Amino acid sequence: MRTLTTLTGNSQKLDGGAMFGNAPKTLWQRWMPADELNRIDLGCRALLVQEDERNILVETGIGAFFSPELKQRFGVQEDHHVLLDELAKVGLSDADIDIVVLTHLHFDHAGGLLAAWQADQPARLLFPNARFLTGRRQWQRACKPHARDRASYIPELLDLLENSGRLLLIDETDRCELLGPDWRLHWSDGHTPGQLLPEVAMPGGPVVFPGDLIPGAPWVHLPITMGYDRFPEGLIEEKETLLADLIARGGRLVFTHDPDVAMGRVTRDEKGRYGLDEAVKAAHLLAN
Repeated sequence: MRTLTTLTGNSQKLDGGAMFGNAPKTLWQRWMPADELNRIDLGCRALLVQEDERNILVETGIGAFFSPELKQRFGVQEDHHVLLDELAKVGLSDADIDIVVLTHLHFDHAGGLLAAWQADQPARLLFPNARFLTGRRQWQRACKPHARDRASYIPELLDLLENSGRLLLIDETDRCELLGPDWRLHWSDGHTPGQLLPEVAMPGGPVVFPGDLIPGAPWVHLPITMGYDRFPEGLIEEKETLLADLIARGGRLVFTHDPDVAMGRVTRDEKGRYGLDEAVKAAHLLAN
């Protein structure tokens, strides 16, 4: 039996122009209205996969590790670690997670690995029994970041992961022995080098967690990219390849940053434009 459950994490408010790249505000504010500071609401969603008496968590969101000053700078809304509360609602704690799959190591995707900030206390790694999976090239990027994205990584987290003895770096193959035959891996460089996009088989079509390749429902539209993306043109090509593949196989996407849409099925209209159907705010899928 396999169960997929989307879990909300800590939320953010970030500049809408940065999140929508070269798209004009007159376009993107139809999808995500901005506040008086031009910020839009963003989620940091994780995906819990329960199978074969093991618990697999895809991403951990931004968490609550930031100091109050940085929390304000990056628009983190909650003081507590929301993902831990979400796990508790399904009867789990961080100690019950066997594998954490990290699409990449930017702080809004991996920061939830750390305990909530406490004054005068060092960073502390949660998930004491989990193996941590991420791409080898993404790890190399995190350890030697470019000036463009140096601020997106957490040096203390990298040290804790390496010293845990539970970090598994994956080369760019479509399978991972630890995850098993029902999992498939896709790869992307457009947002950041070696981003890992996990896919899990489910009745009714595969489910893909596309990370920051497609962070929310508006970004399903091919031309829409983020100002944070490393290679926007390459990202669009990667996005089209993934979406076309999912159309052929009846696939669905789980969105990490969309505050309102957790999952939807990929569609394509008569003009070749991609979109979504069966969009839901939260998802709970069961496979026997």
